[in-house]
Amino acid sequence: MSTSSAPKIDLHTHSRVSDGTDTPTELIAAAVEAGLSTIALTDHDTTRGWDEAQQAADAAGLDILLGTEVSTRLEGHSIHMLAFGAPAKGALAEIYERTRESREGRMKAMAEKLAEDFPITYEDVLSHCGPGATLGRPHLADALVAAGCFPDRTAAFNGPLRPDSPYYVGHWAPSPVEAIEAIRSVGGVPVVAHALSKTRDFSPNPEQLEEMFSYGMAGMECYHRDHSAAAQDWILKFCEKHGRFVTGGSDYHGTGKPNRLGENVTDPQVLVEIRRMITAESL
Repeated sequence: MSTSSAPKIDLHTHSRVSDGTDTPTELIAAAVEAGLSTIALTDHDTTRGWDEAQQAADAAGLDILLGTEVSTRLEGHSIHMLAFGAPAKGALAEIYERTRESREGRMKAMAEKLAEDFPITYEDVLSHCGPGATLGRPHLADALVAAGCFPDRTAAFNGPLRPDSPYYVGHWAPSPVEAIEAIRSVGGVPVVAHALSKTRDFSPNPEQLEEMFSYGMAGMECYHRDHSAAAQDWILKFCEKHGRFVTGGSDYHGTGKPNRLGENVTDPQVLVEIRRMITAESL
């Protein structure tokens, strides 16, 4: 759902608490300016922006759905899982802690490798992160851009930050099934993000997606700028076949990506279903 006269519901955004460039408060202000009726905050592997975002949304009169984007790995490849209404408790909190620690070690290792050929240091990378932010390759990209090595994040990602680059270092992440079980255990609603992205070198196959459904994955993000029209059509038919819903979101990162708030949105009835599924434990 890319355009609609219905309420504009964007269920995939990031703040400076992970790899966006807006604070949660600035993100809410931008959402109001963009004419959104509902926004989901889905920072990577953290809920640290929830309180600020909720307070800002309440003050602005904007409906908000709190969530995260959980890093997972399948056959050595990155798969992201949106987790709506899932507080950092129990197994999910342990996953976040382990992932964030691994991301920090990975960031140091990549910065050291890059420093051999580019004029950046690990401290330069940290200067582009918000306090307590989940560290990611976008912060490395920002340091490279600031050093004049690349014009923007995209160029850096297409260069030394590519997964097949000699500078690349991976980080630990749970399997999609482990993440789904942890999200469900705290009453959250798991939805796989941009699974058929044309910018990634791997997509889960139908059997792998069906296994995720069998463990409680509630739906798939369909409307995303990295999904071709053919990919969106496939996701719609696949989810309809399996009785699952689809979502849409901008994957907004502030100035870090060209993605604009509200460029892809979610059907209002899907939002109603997500909130129905969120159990009392996570409210």
